[in-house]
Amino acid sequence: MAARNKARKRAFQILFEADQRGASVQTVLADWVRHARSDDRQPPVAEYTMDLVEGYAEHAARIDELISTYAVGWTLDRMPVVDRNILRLGAFELVWMDETPDAVVIDEAVQLAKEFSTDESPSFVNGLLGRFKDLKPTLRRD
Repeated sequence: MAARNKARKRAFQILFEADQRGASVQTVLADWVRHARSDDRQPPVAEYTMDLVEGYAEHAARIDELISTYAVGWTLDRMPVVDRNILRLGAFELVWMDETPDAVVIDEAVQLAKEFSTDESPSFVNGLLGRFKDLKPTLRRD
């Protein structure tokens, strides 16, 4: 499972970079793939990373709608950029990818928040993704 952990981290980094640059996640993903092919020092972009990024891109509007609806007291714009992108990635994997157990998705998102965000972020990410887990059967519409 270390490969999936690494793939999630790279997918998060791509979403974060796209958000910071104001670019599409597909553009940033293509940049990462191109760099990996042209520079031996860059590891290849894993298929699971591509699945996560492309899947998020397909459902981005619905994912942002869900986060905006259920993140009580937080708008997407006001939310820390790290948390926003961890939640985007976690929401996609939790709601649309059934192969990974829900508890694993939430735990991985919490670990990303511990590594990259504030002390309060892990509990925020855990709470919001836990809510999505409880509501999962009703959230998939696009």
